[in-house]
Amino acid sequence: MSQTPKAAASATWDSVLAELAERREEFHAQGYVPRDFIEKFKPLGVYRAAAPKRFGGEPLPPAEFIGIVERVAKVDGSAGWVVAFASALTYLGALPIDTQAEIYRDGPDVVYAGGLFPMQPAAETGKGFLVGGRWKFASGCMGADLIGVGLLDEASEGRPRVGLLHKPQVEIVQDWDVTGMRASGSFDVVVRDVEVPREWTFVRGGPSTIDEPLFRYPLIGFQAQVHAAVGLGVAQAALEFVQRAGARTGVTSAPPMADRAYYRTNFAKAYAALHSARAFYYDVAHEVWQTVLTGDDVSPRQLARIRLSSANIADVCAQVVHDLCGISGAGIINNSHPLQLLRQDAHVPQLHATLGQAVYDGAGALLMGRPSTIPGFP
Repeated sequence: MSQTPKAAASATWDSVLAELAERREEFHAQGYVPRDFIEKFKPLGVYRAAAPKRFGGEPLPPAEFIGIVERVAKVDGSAGWVVAFASALTYLGALPIDTQAEIYRDGPDVVYAGGLFPMQPAAETGKGFLVGGRWKFASGCMGADLIGVGLLDEASEGRPRVGLLHKPQVEIVQDWDVTGMRASGSFDVVVRDVEVPREWTFVRGGPSTIDEPLFRYPLIGFQAQVHAAVGLGVAQAALEFVQRAGARTGVTSAPPMADRAYYRTNFAKAYAALHSARAFYYDVAHEVWQTVLTGDDVSPRQLARIRLSSANIADVCAQVVHDLCGISGAGIINNSHPLQLLRQDAHVPQLHATLGQAVYDGAGALLMGRPSTIPGFP
């Protein structure tokens, strides 16, 4: 019998996260989290947490999964970003059952990465689509088993049709040169005229063939939540660092930072802002999951709350880290300063397409009983 995530967690989470802390610089220097380290998350249940139960998966409630992402991102934002994509197996629920059976033939611990944009035209063939082109932002692709690429499909109403390929069919261009999430390995991927059978394609966000609770939870909303969890972990790390640093004396031999009113005041404000936004964010995840478990449809208001709470926590986390840097002295200008890495990582989640500023308008429209202002918003 497979080990449950909770049982595995009590035995090995501490050692895996300790190794992550030790190897973080290695991962950032090479620009990606390698496959050998991805393998260490499998016994913890991370890569079966969004796989269908019928194929051996052990699906976790969304709030539990985002808690995992938050925990990993607290040690390293890039690793949290890569782990977050374990949730994307819910997208594969739109594939035919026979295709999914093939995907999970050797077990549920499947690592999937996607580089969906810019969507590329693909000529239809007798069996499927002739796929070729270059796609960006395939986070975690170096450690993936399967990689999805976005195809133009007029019948999908603007949503990408995803062509699913095995990693050897894809060329990875290691061109990720960024300041934030440096080890996420969000490289470009290139495919050169590979015929992908139609049954190995799906419309992202299309109807699921899996009738299980996690596959009835809002797909895009879940992705917004898991990406926001990365910012939350990063902000938690910054808050704890500033709390510890308060006891230190600076280079000028002035009193410790925690003896200064402005330091205590701004720390308290950051603490309150972060934990208030976190409560809203987790409350919504629990609420919507209970709706799904009862068999009821998720309401437009709940869809809006998922997206709003996720965008809000991403913004709050970025602001909290920014504000904490502002009270931490001139030392943070050093690239090696712990807050420097956290500052760079903290702004990345709020730039993700599911968490951008347009989300507030879309959520506000639904909350006020108006049609969504963003196509495919939920």
